Amino acid sequence: MAQQQLKGYTSYKHFNVISAGPDFVAHVEINRPAKLNAFFEAMWLELGAIFRQLSSDPEVRAVVLSGAGDRGFTAGLDIHAASSNNQLQSGDAPDVGRKAAQLRRYITEFQDSISAIELCETPVIVVLHAISLGLAIDIACAADIRLCTRDVRLAVKEVDIGLAADIGTLSRLPKAVGNFSWVKEVCLSAREFGAAEAEQVGFVSHVLDSKVAAMDQAVKLAGLIAGKSPIAVQGTKELLNHARDHSVAESLRYTTVWNSAALQSRDMMDALSASVQKKKPVFSKL
Repeated sequence: MAQQQLKGYTSYKHFNVISAGPDFVAHVEINRPAKLNAFFEAMWLELGAIFRQLSSDPEVRAVVLSGAGDRGFTAGLDIHAASSNNQLQSGDAPDVGRKAAQLRRYITEFQDSISAIELCETPVIVVLHAISLGLAIDIACAADIRLCTRDVRLAVKEVDIGLAADIGTLSRLPKAVGNFSWVKEVCLSAREFGAAEAEQVGFVSHVLDSKVAAMDQAVKLAGLIAGKSPIAVQGTKELLNHARDHSVAESLRYTTVWNSAALQSRDMMDALSASVQKKKPVFSKL
């Protein structure tokens, strides 16, 4: 795969944002392998900023998200950094109510950084490998498509450090898989589960033998998506996420309103014309 840094993304310190090879495909790589890609505050703020930028980037139509190194996607929250974080200590707030207000803003900022993946208009494919704990599940749940390696070690670890997961797993995981009993089991116990179990409950789409194979599959899939109409792809992501959270009637009404605008693009005519001519359609940038 080509490893060319994307223009406009060189200022980020803890992530590589590079060309994945196929046209319009970006590869975002968590880049702290010496610490198992564990997150501290500056990292999650960068993650949110990156995906907000990618969302409106006309040069990007699909994103692959992975972790640098062979030891893991991410070990989750950097416990050492968190233990010295003043926001999580008594701080300078004079009473409980004011301290709670400070923590509420802090947690919301963290949540918004991870939610930026889900809110990104461009589809995101995440590749989980080896150690993928805690925050890895939050991130994966916010992505659109999840692949993993056969050696992956997954866990919702938050109860082991004395809190209920608050960055997205408890909200999204029950909607990502069809077995609520299983969701409660892994969230309440913090036990690890592997690739076979993740595939069985529908948490991942595919299990690959190695990180190289998983990345190849992810990039190939991203390239396939990037070759479609960006109007159609972004609309499909938006409407699927809306359908997940609303009734059928509400979703149909929203789809009607959405497509009353989207169908006015020339992408559908370009696709139909290319099909008749037996050519690959080429779509304009957004």
